[in-house]
Amino acid sequence: MFDQYRHYHFEWRHLLVLFIVLILFQLIVSYIHKVSIQTLLHKTQDWYKQHSVEKIANLTTTSLELLMETSPSADQQNIETEQTMVQAFNIIFSQQILQQNVEEICILVQNQETIHAIDNGQELYDYIYRHSVVKSDDLRHRGAITLYDNIQDEIKSTEHIYSMREGEQRFHVFVPLVPKGEYAGSVYLQISPDLSFISSQISSNYDETSLIFSAFILFGLMAMFYISSYSVRERDEAQNVLFKERERHVREQTDRRKESLFTKRIYHTHHKAEKIMGFIKDDLHNISTEKLAEIKYRITKYANFISRVIYDMKWYDPPLQTIRNPMFKTDLNEVIKFIVHHIFQRTSDQVKYISFDLNLHEKLPIVSINEFVVWEIIEPLIQNGIEHAQKEKIQITIETDYFDKLKQIQLQIKDNGDGIRPDLLEKNEQGVKKIFLEHISTKTGQQNSGYGCFLAYEICRRCGWQLDANNLPTAAGACLTILIPVN
Repeated sequence: MFDQYRHYHFEWRHLLVLFIVLILFQLIVSYIHKVSIQTLLHKTQDWYKQHSVEKIANLTTTSLELLMETSPSADQQNIETEQTMVQAFNIIFSQQILQQNVEEICILVQNQETIHAIDNGQELYDYIYRHSVVKSDDLRHRGAITLYDNIQDEIKSTEHIYSMREGEQRFHVFVPLVPKGEYAGSVYLQISPDLSFISSQISSNYDETSLIFSAFILFGLMAMFYISSYSVRERDEAQNVLFKERERHVREQTDRRKESLFTKRIYHTHHKAEKIMGFIKDDLHNISTEKLAEIKYRITKYANFISRVIYDMKWYDPPLQTIRNPMFKTDLNEVIKFIVHHIFQRTSDQVKYISFDLNLHEKLPIVSINEFVVWEIIEPLIQNGIEHAQKEKIQITIETDYFDKLKQIQLQIKDNGDGIRPDLLEKNEQGVKKIFLEHISTKTGQQNSGYGCFLAYEICRRCGWQLDANNLPTAAGACLTILIPVN
């Protein structure tokens, strides 16, 4: 399973971030909700605590009053009745003390100017029925006596339950004791109701609910991840099929483009080869002892060029090492001179109206490009300048220069024509000027035109050279510039 999903690490990180954000929001919401619940519980418990302690105190007082009201009068009681009453009073006192939250209980009465606290049945019986003076120790109920002393008049006048709160948990409750309609004192209870178990239980249940909700979120995210991963896998498979189809289509287009380029290159070199064969025949016809070395040199060059043409006809995409190779030691100046003197100036009709001006750098470095590949670049560029000059006297200037700091050779071919149309110097989306694109030509009504600059540009690109075209800034005419890096 890990191998199946390891390619979707981005989705895992996305899921983890989403889960962390949701959990963070859940924690914030839980905290706010928990605080609000605790506030509600705190207020509710405050009310409930006060209500419950007052209810307990009221029931205790009611029990004492009922017991007193249903008992016979003092002159009708005997020893047995007294014991029964005392026992009943003690049961009421003890039952309240036995409750978990009741900490103190007593009956506060006033004898003359002194407040006394009664906490057993015998003293209460003596006080109610015999009106005897209370003799119990009041030190244990000193706090209750102090509090009662401050509110005695209010309780006696209103006969309402009075409760006081001490801290968060402890309550002091005073209930008027009015047996048979006469105020006899106040029943005091100190109660500390503990409802924390309710809060803890509610908080615990809420935490469990939050945990379950977070687990559901996690399971939902995992389900989303599984579905999205399945969708992504299908998408990737579809994209893979599409990419393969596009790759096949691009490869077919590239092959067709190479085949087309091969056909055009062979077509052009075929015409050049025919012209070269005519030069060879002419040299053989005019051979003489005096011109033997010169004719041999030219025929050798011509023959090597024909061999290169035949070699290029073997494949439409010749290996790169047949173009660029350290074994090749080509002198650009020599190639330029041979093309000018033994190709363009060989035809008698061209010599009449075409002149060449060669400004060649004397110490030009050797380049590692096949000289006949250089021939295929330079010859159509010169021919293009001649055909588009459209002047009675055409001037072709060829210059070479070397920049030592840049390790770069610059070759420029200039003419004195009308220049290149501005629209042909505009670049397309790939940054290639329109003049170097296929089927672009200023000639009209001619087939197989628009390939000279295109072929030269493509061959330059394979050689690692840069070919550019511009109009001369100071005079009429065009300038084709080749930048050649030197290792």
